[in-house]
Amino acid sequence: MSQNHLYLVDGSGYIFRAYHQLPPLTNPQGQPVGAVYGYTAMLWKLAAELGAAEGPTHMAVILDKGSHTFRNDMYDQYKAHRPPPPEDLVPQFPMIRDATRAFSLPCIEEAGFEADDIIATYTRAAIAAGWHVTIVSSDKDLMQLIQPGVDMYDTMKNERRGPDYVMGKFGVAPEQLGDVLALMGDSVDNVPGVPGIGPKTAAKLITEYGDLEKVLAAAPDMKPSKMRDNLIEHSEMARLSRRLVELKSDMALPEPLDALTLKGIPEAPLRAFLEHQGFKALLNRLSGGAAKVAPTSLTQDAAAAPAPPMASPVAAPVAPIDRSAYETVVTADALDRWIAAAHGEGIVAIDTETDSLDSTSARLVGISLATGPNAACYIPVGHGGTDMFAEKPEQLPLDTVIEKLRPLLADDSVLKVGQNLKYDMTVLARHGITIAPFDDTIVMSFDLDAGKSLAGHGMDEAARVHLDHICIAFKDVVGSGKNQISFAEVPLDKATAYAAEDADVTLRLWTIFKPRLHQEGATRVYELVDRPLVPVIATMERTGIKVDRDHLSRLSGEFADGIAALETEIHALAGQPFAIGSTQQLGAILFDKLGLKGGKKGKSGAYSTDVTILEKLKAEGSEISGKVLDWRQLSKLKSTYTDALQAQINPVTGRVHTSYSLTGAQTGRLSSTDPNLQNIPIRTETGRQIRHAFIAEPGNVILAADYSQIELRLAAHMADVPALREAFAAGEDIHNRTAQELFGTVNRDTRGRAKTINFAILYGISRWGLAARLEIGADEAQDMISRYYERFPGISVYINETIEKARAQGYTETLFGRKTWFPRITAPLQHERQGAERAAINAPIQGTSADIIKRAMVRMGPALEAAGLDRVKMLLQVHDELVFELPEGDVEAASAVIRTVMEGAAEPMVKLSVPLGVEIGTGPSWGAAH
Repeated sequence: MSQNHLYLVDGSGYIFRAYHQLPPLTNPQGQPVGAVYGYTAMLWKLAAELGAAEGPTHMAVILDKGSHTFRNDMYDQYKAHRPPPPEDLVPQFPMIRDATRAFSLPCIEEAGFEADDIIATYTRAAIAAGWHVTIVSSDKDLMQLIQPGVDMYDTMKNERRGPDYVMGKFGVAPEQLGDVLALMGDSVDNVPGVPGIGPKTAAKLITEYGDLEKVLAAAPDMKPSKMRDNLIEHSEMARLSRRLVELKSDMALPEPLDALTLKGIPEAPLRAFLEHQGFKALLNRLSGGAAKVAPTSLTQDAAAAPAPPMASPVAAPVAPIDRSAYETVVTADALDRWIAAAHGEGIVAIDTETDSLDSTSARLVGISLATGPNAACYIPVGHGGTDMFAEKPEQLPLDTVIEKLRPLLADDSVLKVGQNLKYDMTVLARHGITIAPFDDTIVMSFDLDAGKSLAGHGMDEAARVHLDHICIAFKDVVGSGKNQISFAEVPLDKATAYAAEDADVTLRLWTIFKPRLHQEGATRVYELVDRPLVPVIATMERTGIKVDRDHLSRLSGEFADGIAALETEIHALAGQPFAIGSTQQLGAILFDKLGLKGGKKGKSGAYSTDVTILEKLKAEGSEISGKVLDWRQLSKLKSTYTDALQAQINPVTGRVHTSYSLTGAQTGRLSSTDPNLQNIPIRTETGRQIRHAFIAEPGNVILAADYSQIELRLAAHMADVPALREAFAAGEDIHNRTAQELFGTVNRDTRGRAKTINFAILYGISRWGLAARLEIGADEAQDMISRYYERFPGISVYINETIEKARAQGYTETLFGRKTWFPRITAPLQHERQGAERAAINAPIQGTSADIIKRAMVRMGPALEAAGLDRVKMLLQVHDELVFELPEGDVEAASAVIRTVMEGAAEPMVKLSVPLGVEIGTGPSWGAAH
């Protein structure tokens, strides 16, 4: 017989959360029912989730009976500062009890006791009977009850909490939590505690001495301090606080345990309740409407239980897009109606309209929502321009809209769907809004179809491909060129058609992408790698990095002098002045006037002078070609970085805020724009000088943590190369090992060649490409490649198998299941086919590397916070490197946490046969940290 499992729901917590997260609503009788509606929806969601997982055998909802309990008799100031319940919430309490009973669930409350005491009593009784108990709550006081057989379930964050969670949050085991709470006190409940002692100090004291009484007994012998004095002076208040936070677990059970048995939820009483309250959306769900969820999922037959409302989209014919159905929301009642609809559906698409592409400075102009096909609206908040005399259309105040939407967008019972949601997260975060939980359709599209098309994963292209729909073009709304206007100046009818369509299309795309994730094996990489990264990237973009304008200005001047000097030398070598940046003029100088060999003309009739041509000419002894390469590099650094970065410093923050794309690189690597920080050269002195311009605030330092040779390590694992695995395991210099294997000796020259070969092979380099890099003949390069494969046969096998799989399947996969498609790998044109083959060889390795650093980024914030290092900020991600800013005093502790997170980022999804090495450096600037 299976073990009984009792779920105890902290109903009081549900009530207040529902009240504060839903707009005011009234039923047909004119009574306020906003909290009732929210409570009913949350209880329904819990029922569906539990039914889809591990249906409980017993369940009860526990409520507070009244405000006066035995603790008030113990201490008359207990909860004395708490305001009375809101006036419109009081009449909803009886209806909430009715809602509980409509689900045919026991609703338990006892005068003189708090809900926490009833939960403690039932927990004790159930454990004594050999049952398992789950407490549905996030209340810290109830965490004292966690023990073997007892866990907590936080529905807001959808996570189970056991002893490890308590230890991580409070620094002590659950059985010691009461002592910590007594020392730190609680201002909300007016538990006095000991002045000056916070959670960290309390945990330290309890860990050191064992319990509260031992701390108080040891106080007189502590070294003199304010804390010691307070412990002595307020010892009785600490003891009183301990009694106040202790949960009473020896009450008489209001109902016997067996009375809490779940017997299913009859439809009739629930339908009667919903009809009486006028909850049409929930009635539609009960009748098999859009969500198709019947509340019978709390029965023991979990296999037959329907999925939660937002577990899978509706696979049904969808009405064509009808922009005339969209609504412009300009009244509070209309906004409340849309918010209630979102709660009823359990899902809402959201999009923001702003006056700029820069999410860190853009002004919010409007917000669009969609709850179903053609059920979309636009909420203008900033139309009419910024001129105080400009005529403004009727629209709701921004503050009103923000306050009403904030609870909805943070409510874990409603899934938010967006396209490139990190932009909206960044914009709305500046207004105090957090978006969770969420799905991002651009990330879904990328994880499903990376590489399939050159068009990318933008909404307009996705709508054309997946919905056969052409979206309104942005330029058709705001104009283009000199006639372009701000979105804030667009008339509301046109703005509504454009903005609401974005939300409508996004929700439609979600209904297509969501089931495909599971069907096509992309769920793992989406849920465990990419989707959790979205808010992390949004936070990094908001944080930005400080840039030294004076340093950049000096570099610009130095680069200008260097460019001028190079121009003089190039003109002297050419024997005449000419425009070095002109491909046509440069080609004429190199191949016509100077007579250099190898010139090839394109369709335009001009010679090609790309970097490959110039490097080849330089290798053959052409001095002017080398000077032109230097001129191009210096000119690019000046225009792209030293000049441009000065203009990109945010005037408000004094920092540069790059924009990251999760879909910009086919292999899954992040890319950055405005500015692009991925392409600053690190091996040249000029590139290092630019990195010195990225600095820490006073009192802080920059920390750079770089994976050491991660792609070679992954190649050793994925290609199963024992020699390379052994070298990494032993901490050897891998390039020395390769030099020894290939050349029989290790010196500066052979190590350098080995390093070039190690990385080039992973990119499927040809003998011609390797010959150009090593400045040797093609035959000699082919001999080196052949020798490499002989010494490391696993690499050759890996390359051949990867190409064959890509030809057969059309895609490659990383160790985490990320697919990258190569439609040109069977192209009839040889250069296209070979290009796809080279990319396919590298994609699983580079993609796995990208997946690992993404997992490290997602885990980094919680790990640092758990270690008390919340002042450490992750600023940049550049290829295999993470850049942080942190107080000087936190370097040692932070380095240990960062190293641990990065080294273990692959696990437990992937267990590597080689260790991941991490190199960490610090300094006043990014350049100094290397």
